[in-house]
Amino acid sequence: MPSPPTLAIWKFTSCDGCQLTLLDCEDELLTLAGQVRITHFPEASSEVLPGPYDVSLVKGSITTADEQLRIHHIREQSHVLVAIGACATSGGIQALRNFTDVAQFRALVYASPEYIDTLATSTPIAAHVPVDYELRGCPIDRRQLLEVLSAFLIGRKPDLPDTSVCTECKRRGLTCVMVADGTPCLGPVTHAGCGALCPAYRRGCFGCFGPMTSPNIPALVSQLRACGLNEDAIQRAFRTFNAAAPAFIEEVQYRRTQCR
Repeated sequence: MPSPPTLAIWKFTSCDGCQLTLLDCEDELLTLAGQVRITHFPEASSEVLPGPYDVSLVKGSITTADEQLRIHHIREQSHVLVAIGACATSGGIQALRNFTDVAQFRALVYASPEYIDTLATSTPIAAHVPVDYELRGCPIDRRQLLEVLSAFLIGRKPDLPDTSVCTECKRRGLTCVMVADGTPCLGPVTHAGCGALCPAYRRGCFGCFGPMTSPNIPALVSQLRACGLNEDAIQRAFRTFNAAAPAFIEEVQYRRTQCR
């Protein structure tokens, strides 16, 4: 009888939200555990087995020299590597350090900053090694995670959306919070996958799934101004979960140039 495929979950600089999303799958996780062998998942088990690994789920951004080395070793040991969460796909909130002097952050946060060994930037996994798939979000959506793992088990390509959150609002029959309420919302430029969670509660999208492919950000900026946001507020809107995403960086840099 052939051995079941192996699954490893790795953590880099991040919180534990994406790993908890996997644990929250509950019944689905039990079914999955019967079809794969989880060989590395410190959040759930003390058992750690050596590679190679059929699938590696990698969460967190690269912020230390040790992590730079470790991600290359994981890539070499993994047949399929999936970056999960905003930290792994764009550098996460901690990528705000990319726009200033990291020494200032160290001095503000730590009593003895001289003992903190860190890089000047927080970068996504794809900046260091090839990535087969990316799951966006802070945290990721459990349905997308199960879709990727299920697709792997039956040998097909996962069905991951590449449209905006607005399309999910339409499918759910939700009223546009920007049109109806004048609420600032990043949904028109944000990658789908959350099921329009925030708009479903009459809140604007915060963009935690990062920019969609070819987002029309200038058009959205005009709408954000109409909602009452000034230039500083617009810059802050794009500097949250995915501050280092290229499309959002370009917009912030453009806004700073225009404000001078």
